[in-house]
Amino acid sequence: MLIVNQLSLFFLAFAGALYCALGAHFWKSRWSKSASLSLSVRAVRVEKFLIGVALIVHATALQGLLFGQGEMRFSFALAFCLMGWLAALIYWLESFQVRLDGIQPIVLLSAALSAFVPLIFPSTSAVVHVGSAIFRFHFLVVMLACGFFALATAHAIFMGVLERVLHSPSRISSRMIGNMPPLLALEALLFRILNISFVILTLALGSGFVYSDELFGRALTFDHRTVFGILSWLIFAILLAGRRIYGWRGRRALNWTLAGFSALLLAYMGKQFVLEVILGRV
Repeated sequence: MLIVNQLSLFFLAFAGALYCALGAHFWKSRWSKSASLSLSVRAVRVEKFLIGVALIVHATALQGLLFGQGEMRFSFALAFCLMGWLAALIYWLESFQVRLDGIQPIVLLSAALSAFVPLIFPSTSAVVHVGSAIFRFHFLVVMLACGFFALATAHAIFMGVLERVLHSPSRISSRMIGNMPPLLALEALLFRILNISFVILTLALGSGFVYSDELFGRALTFDHRTVFGILSWLIFAILLAGRRIYGWRGRRALNWTLAGFSALLLAYMGKQFVLEVILGRV
């Protein structure tokens, strides 16, 4: 089991290094003053292929750390790592439909950070109820929700930065701006992600409420996870309603997205972070 764990950590380090190298490449080829506004089709395909390789290595490492010790292990670091992988995967798949090369440096470096976190905080704990189909479904939708919302949050932050850059282009290379899609296209993508995320979060909360006794061995209680989960759902519900009714966008959409994602992190990762990092417990 120790060999499996060490091999998985090696794969994770390799994936993180590959993400960093790809992020640096995208920075140089899209954002730097020497960047070219057009790349060959072959070069773009190679980039996508290498990102796919990094995602496969990252997934292999996660599988080993989560299930390679004869039981399911978990921690806040693995949650963050899995969330980063899901976000990178979603963005990679979306890049086949929409040209979003200019955002790749941020996405890839964020994925690298998520891969390195379990190397810094390697402690894990065994997960109970892993044999339950309901638990596996609940776990999957929670992680999908976190991954989608992480991507939406990073996307919203980048939109805010890009908007500032467009109003003061002297602060950054015009090459960077030239590789960016229009803000309206980015905004449309943001709300597509948020709509999907909201549906998945609703499934996560619903399965937790309905099957609380089977999932956790007790009736539903209003602990920190329940309170912050409901708060996150309400924040995103208000944001999507505001978008549909009042046309919310820009800074307002960014602020609501940040607030909702912060509540979601506190709901599903806050306790693990406090126990493992601040209190030093496993």
